[in-house]
Amino acid sequence: MRYSVIVLFCLTCLAHVAAGAAPLTANQLAVVVNDEEPNSVAIGAWYREARQVPEKNVVHVRIPRHPRRLSAEEFAPLRKQILGQLGPEIRAVLMVWTAPYAVECHSITSALTLGYDADQCGMGCNPGKQSPFFDNDNPPASGDPRMLISMLLPTESLEQAKALIARGVAAHYFSFPAATAYYLNTSDRARSTRALYFPPNGRVTTRELTIKNMNADVLEGAQDIMIYQTGLQRVSKLETLKFLPGALADHLTSAGGDLLGNFQMSSLRWLEAGATASYGAVSEPCNYWQKFPQSTVLLKHYLRGDTAIEAYWKSVAWPAQGVFIGEPLAAPYRR
Repeated sequence: MRYSVIVLFCLTCLAHVAAGAAPLTANQLAVVVNDEEPNSVAIGAWYREARQVPEKNVVHVRIPRHPRRLSAEEFAPLRKQILGQLGPEIRAVLMVWTAPYAVECHSITSALTLGYDADQCGMGCNPGKQSPFFDNDNPPASGDPRMLISMLLPTESLEQAKALIARGVAAHYFSFPAATAYYLNTSDRARSTRALYFPPNGRVTTRELTIKNMNADVLEGAQDIMIYQTGLQRVSKLETLKFLPGALADHLTSAGGDLLGNFQMSSLRWLEAGATASYGAVSEPCNYWQKFPQSTVLLKHYLRGDTAIEAYWKSVAWPAQGVFIGEPLAAPYRR
């Protein structure tokens, strides 16, 4: 069956959104704090209070000097330390810092969840390995090593981090006002490979969501954004937009996940503009759509009530080089 037919079918299915597995809760989330970074400590405490995460779920580590990238040798004991302190009820991990965000060519979120894969780093532009979480409502059971989805909560600005957390919490009080999912098929053909899988224009009436699939480089002035996905090195006019609580936004490009770099637009810009979660590549992935959030899969799982961290992890087929960032528990469509 052609994938375009599947996309159309999936949009029809969204009108009758069915629940998947029980969504993630605060009791199942571990919060990892870097005691060497004051912002991490402060935001970790703020987040735990805001989300009522049990104190026993907090893990303390020490990562000195705020490195952007760790070696495999540096990361191995850190991963062992984090996973070794988690109870059997934990299903996801939130690391409360901006950097480190990479382990050699891997994102730190994929390296923590799936383990470090030296073969991937030797062949960054080759196809990746299939994620067991991709479009899967029955994720793998904990094993050895445990596979727990993970995300970064950035801490470069205390005020921005607090605002991000507030948006995630506010998403729980989202009452299906008019919202729109925007998908921009841009003039940058190399970065528009996933446009083939954008859901078609339409309305998901049970969720009061309008889908707009556009041939455009710029979205300007929109005030009702729940999802915004595009493909460009840098995305302009973000300051003119309004993102609703729980909004997801990302751009397909080579270095969005280089969070503190300036070669291309950092995925942090989405969070600063008002999105609640995002995704970006930390090393050159080439333009495989499988290494980025697949739009219909992401939309489907988010509308079914998944949290931001669950929907994003389920939407990326080959996530080794991509970092997940934001407030993980945001779930505007959970009922």
